[in-house]
Amino acid sequence: MGFDQYHEPPEELSAQTRTFARMCANLTEEAEAIGWYEQRISVEPDPASRAIMNNSLGEEFKHFSMELEYLFRAKPEWRETARGILFQDGDIVANGEASEAAVDSGTAPADAPQAAAVDTSLGIGSLKGPTL
Repeated sequence: MGFDQYHEPPEELSAQTRTFARMCANLTEEAEAIGWYEQRISVEPDPASRAIMNNSLGEEFKHFSMELEYLFRAKPEWRETARGILFQDGDIVANGEASEAAVDSGTAPADAPQAAAVDTSLGIGSLKGPTL
């Protein structure tokens, strides 16, 4: 597999930029997988098969969300723009325009902590469970 996610020579990019590009590629791949599962589920006649695919779809939602959160932590301006759009009532496009304008003018809500460094723990703790 090539390195087609880079639009500049990889050796000239910082490690941080290469990681960011990888996470963007992962996010794209998860979005594609979500679309594929939705199509498969919509035409699958077997209930057991549909249930398994729905379970897999949930995993893709989780992965997409974790990758998006990582990118938001890496780019606080992106997080601030998204904050004015995601989980908001009303017109999506109008919310997007208002959010972009607020970020551009420096009037976006400053109540959210801005991470100086990317925390890769995702804040979910150990998935190993209790040790026996």
